[in-house]
Amino acid sequence: MATPPPCKSLGSQCRELRLTFRIAELDEDDAEFHDHLGTWLLGHTERITFGRPYVGNRRLLVDGTVHVGCKYLRDADGQGAPGRPAGNAPARVRCEAHGFSGIIPAESHPARRALQHGNGQYTIVQDGRVQMLTLAASPSPRHSLPTLQPENPCTGAPCRTADNTRGTACCRDLTAEVVMQENHGETEALLRSRTPPYVCKVTLASEDILECEMISACGYLAGDDLSCSLHGLERRGGGAAKPSICSDWPAVDPDSEYHPGCRLIPVAR
Repeated sequence: MATPPPCKSLGSQCRELRLTFRIAELDEDDAEFHDHLGTWLLGHTERITFGRPYVGNRRLLVDGTVHVGCKYLRDADGQGAPGRPAGNAPARVRCEAHGFSGIIPAESHPARRALQHGNGQYTIVQDGRVQMLTLAASPSPRHSLPTLQPENPCTGAPCRTADNTRGTACCRDLTAEVVMQENHGETEALLRSRTPPYVCKVTLASEDILECEMISACGYLAGDDLSCSLHGLERRGGGAAKPSICSDWPAVDPDSEYHPGCRLIPVAR
């Protein structure tokens, strides 16, 4: 078992974790791509509440709260993770790692920022800022012939996130880059103590960056929980609204062993 975090008492870290995420290095790629990366990251709102992007140390950063509890948290009798108390009342809990016991606030929930507002309006990252914009449909090429819309290649794909939720796994999980602050060891230990699989596979990517996998579905999923609501829309001044990181898939060749259009799911042979 991994070393528990060096907690001194029960506290907010038992229920959630405040972190700083790296969106991009300003010296790498261009501002348009940074907007795409910001839109992609800040779209994953199911279990993360994000603040506003800002610049620090030549990086585009954003602070956020990950609403995933500690894996050492138990109910007062030590019988597994505590349930949600009636009426959102404080819960009596126990820390399996340190033996602390007491009452802490009820399970928190992300304050999900609305990303889809209807009438063609969406909240995205544009010019390095979170903005609500009216997005237009991409124009069809001149003299193009009418064609049937192809079926969404994700329809029927047998992909699953690690919590066994089936479908559009690439829109429900993400690899995040967490910036370690002054107390590197404490940040890493607290991150590693989150409940898997909602936060897992924590690795040291560089001197001050931790990579980890999270399950936090994208807020741009359409009502069918399969389609991307940004697909086929343009940003102000042109250019796709849908983040390029969501669109750059490998070409399917005759020897491909993957579901069409997807690098994640092997096709049964």
